Amino acid sequence: MLEFPRWKYILILAVVLISALYALPNIYPQDPSVQVTASRGATVDDALRLKVENTLKTAGIAPKSVAIEDSNLLVRLPALDAQTKAADALRPALGENYVVALNLASTVPSWLDKLFARPMLLGLDLQGGVHFLLQVDQKAALDKRLDAYAEDVRVALRDARIGYESVERRNDNSIRVALTQGGDPAKAREAIGKSLATLQVTLEDGALVARVPDAELNQIVLSAIEQNVGTLRNRINEIGVAEPIIQRQGTDRVVVQLPGVQDTAQAKRIIGATATLEYRAVVDGNAFDAVSTGKVPPDARVYYRKETGLDGKPMPVLLSKRVIATGEQLVDAKYQIDPQSGTPSVQVTLNGPGGQRMFDFTSQNVGKPMAVVYIERIPETKIVDGKEVRSTRTVEQVINVATIQGVFGKNFQTTGLESPRFAQDLALQLRAGSLAAPMDFVEERVVGPSLGKENVERGTQAVLYSFLFALAFFLIYYRMFGVITCLALLLNLLMVIAVMSVFGATMTLPGFAGLALSVGMSVDANVLINERIREELRAGMPPKTAIATGYDKASGTIFDSNMTALLAGIALFAFGTGPLKGFAVTMIVGILTSVFTAVTVSRALATLLYGRRKKLKTLAI
Repeated sequence: MLEFPRWKYILILAVVLISALYALPNIYPQDPSVQVTASRGATVDDALRLKVENTLKTAGIAPKSVAIEDSNLLVRLPALDAQTKAADALRPALGENYVVALNLASTVPSWLDKLFARPMLLGLDLQGGVHFLLQVDQKAALDKRLDAYAEDVRVALRDARIGYESVERRNDNSIRVALTQGGDPAKAREAIGKSLATLQVTLEDGALVARVPDAELNQIVLSAIEQNVGTLRNRINEIGVAEPIIQRQGTDRVVVQLPGVQDTAQAKRIIGATATLEYRAVVDGNAFDAVSTGKVPPDARVYYRKETGLDGKPMPVLLSKRVIATGEQLVDAKYQIDPQSGTPSVQVTLNGPGGQRMFDFTSQNVGKPMAVVYIERIPETKIVDGKEVRSTRTVEQVINVATIQGVFGKNFQTTGLESPRFAQDLALQLRAGSLAAPMDFVEERVVGPSLGKENVERGTQAVLYSFLFALAFFLIYYRMFGVITCLALLLNLLMVIAVMSVFGATMTLPGFAGLALSVGMSVDANVLINERIREELRAGMPPKTAIATGYDKASGTIFDSNMTALLAGIALFAFGTGPLKGFAVTMIVGILTSVFTAVTVSRALATLLYGRRKKLKTLAI
């Protein structure tokens, strides 16, 4: 008759306790804060902490705390206006070696954090977040691709054993090839055309000129923007931002919105980074003499090492103009500790062409040095005549010069990195993909949570009122079974919040609509059960039999109707974007929890109340 297995009671109790535990972090408010992260070899230490405290004191800002947390300096502040004021004071004081970004610091107790219990993320429309507008450097994209074309022309001529004096890029997006005396232009044109079919090769003033068609140039620019969007998406996925918005705006701009991020400094550093590696041969010669006299070998270029000499200045080194391999040819990059030296390193895997080039070079140069060049573009902002002028500075630094001990191809290790953090960031940037063209921050806006405060209040009120109306209806219309239904609805809301917190889902304004809908679906399921029990009582069944039969007959209908809605939610999540996904996530979670609470939890409560009554003549329903 009216029975319920004991193991199900244990399951329900476990679900209630776990849901309460993982929903608990949402009651702890977040502190407005400013996060200071070191970059380009700077350190976060007590000296920096004292400098930050003195800067804030001079600016008249009283922080709640200034402490080093997870290798970053976190300044917790009492209010949002103090947060903005503190960031404006710290940025010029700390300089370009530190990233100063607004953040919302968690106040969740450490014991909850150890259990991986974290608050649910809120979307840009509710909690705020970071909005970036990035400008793609189209000229740099063309220069990068034309440099690659020039190198491909050199390779094609060498493979065909055709001598040449120079292969140079010109300002009109063409490549000029000067052959050696007695060189056959027709044979050279044939070799270039065979390897690079898209280039238009002509003979002008005794030299070959290879031009890139206008259609190809336009395609290079468009492809660069699309590749940058894909690379940004990969990088943001690496740092675990939920439901980011990354899309093109116009012909040369990209919009990036990161709602509910926990580490905006890391996000800004990774998104804005245009770091890559180049592997170049070391050219014989005295670099110090080349710098002092200005006489640099024609096939070489002066670079500077990260190490400094006795005079405290960076040490110069002569490197070949020809690049052996670049970050664009990289397939995978992993951070690891070098077992021999115990220093941080990056294990690099190149693609087929890059690996072949590396193999060819190392085969012919065992015992000779090879250098690793780290290239980074640093965005800068200066005030000129009262106006903000943005520019970009390129830093090229030799991070390692090592002797080639043996022949290797696509798999090798890059060592000599300054710190584990630098090695991890470099591996992430290389693994996520290199940017096809540099990008500058045109606009950066931090959307504070105060802007979404009204949305949060109204969304919460909408869910609360829908919940209260449902409770009032059930209590008046179904009496004791209304109490059972109310308890099931409360657990449903608790489970939805817990599940979304555990999986790191982002609650948006449409998500509130999905939450209200899940309450409605749960109400619908409980109405079906209660009305089915009433029908069985009208048919003359005993109360206990009516309860058991009502749940049995209504369960199939509830399952069918909810599965239909669940399929619709999955379709919205699979094919929708932005707000539709936020709505779909909350809807899917709410449907699954409502089926459990309506069918299982409410039945357990009904059995607990009426199952052991021997003389049950009527039901309060």
